[in-house]
Amino acid sequence: MKDEIHPKYFKTMAVCACGAKYEIGSTKENVRVDICSNCHPLFTGKQKLLDLEGRVQKFKKKYANVKAKPKTAKKKKLTVKKKSTAKK
Repeated sequence: MKDEIHPKYFKTMAVCACGAKYEIGSTKENVRVDICSNCHPLFTGKQKLLDLEGRVQKFKKKYANVKAKPKTAKKKKLTVKKKSTAKK
């Protein structure tokens, strides 16, 4: 391998939001992750249901009191056609 073209490689700890720590190798000194195999529902078998309402219901609830703006007539742009100056 060529010298001075590769990034530094560190033995570091990856820390999850749940508190689990894993020793890994990385080019970054500090690694923090939101979810890991210790807390992911696929591996634990426990599903956390955070979304009690559907997305459509949330949208309708959020914008229930908002009124649409009246549409205004758009002005048409006038285009000027140029005469060609080609010789016959």
